[in-house]
Amino acid sequence: MTVLTVLGLDVGGSGSRVALRRSDGATRDELTGGPVEIGVQGSSVTRVVRGLLREAAARWPRETAALDGVGVGATGLASLVEHPEDLVAAVAQEVSAPAAVAVDAVTAHLGALGGAGGAVVALGTGAIAVGHGGPGSGTRWRRVDGWGHLLGDRGSGAWVGRQGLEAALRTADGIDMAGAALLEAGRRRFGEPSTWPGQLYPRPDRAGVLAAFAADVAGLATAGDATARAVLAAAGDAAAVSVLAALGDDLPPLVALTGGMAQAGGALTAAFADGVAARRPDVEVRAAQGDPLDGALRLARLAAQGTVVTQEDFVWT
Repeated sequence: MTVLTVLGLDVGGSGSRVALRRSDGATRDELTGGPVEIGVQGSSVTRVVRGLLREAAARWPRETAALDGVGVGATGLASLVEHPEDLVAAVAQEVSAPAAVAVDAVTAHLGALGGAGGAVVALGTGAIAVGHGGPGSGTRWRRVDGWGHLLGDRGSGAWVGRQGLEAALRTADGIDMAGAALLEAGRRRFGEPSTWPGQLYPRPDRAGVLAAFAADVAGLATAGDATARAVLAAAGDAAAVSVLAALGDDLPPLVALTGGMAQAGGALTAAFADGVAARRPDVEVRAAQGDPLDGALRLARLAAQGTVVTQEDFVWT
């Protein structure tokens, strides 16, 4: 069996990672980088990817000079980047190897289901669900959500953080005192509520800042706060709705939950499983085999083998 050396990049709104792997398992190493930001100039994804590739070349000069393939999974490619195919060209300028670039949900799918057919919902800073029939199925990738934190991303870290802050502000306004613990957590992280709009609205990394507060929501939920638990449960149920929409009735009845918010466990994952079972009892909920970085490495191997096919809005080669 031919041993392949590949590079995988997972680029998101809260941070990024690059990993070097050999298919025989002899090499396993990773580097981390900064998040994608969205501002008046658009997405910073190309800059982040170039930076990661240059760091990888500095860290592993011999291996990156002889790569067989590169796979990139990045947030916002389908909705916030005008010409995603330009990212493939940018990768080609940095490394001499076959490359494939995909929306992060595709690499989440490849990692979570190990290339099998079904649907996956990825809850990170954002949220997106994708479905595919798997190798040889002839199906096309399809997507649900991924509209960004202002218009969608239901169940994501940014969504959970925003819901938590909204509950906190209802308490600050004297409307509903059930968010008292969330209000105190918000004060610890951001200061007085009167300063929150000024801190959040102008920031190009607003989604990541909101997602950071999701960790506070999850911590309170674990400690037993009912309002925080309700926010996480709503996120899990929203994720169930999205993944079933991506699955449809024509794909293998298999789904998985992946991404950073999946690590919140508890109320979120329970609500996800319950939401799937209530709506589609025939569908199996499977624990994710790997994460989006594993999926980016799988995409890199497919690129090396020449089996990746461009599908607009999902994958570019």
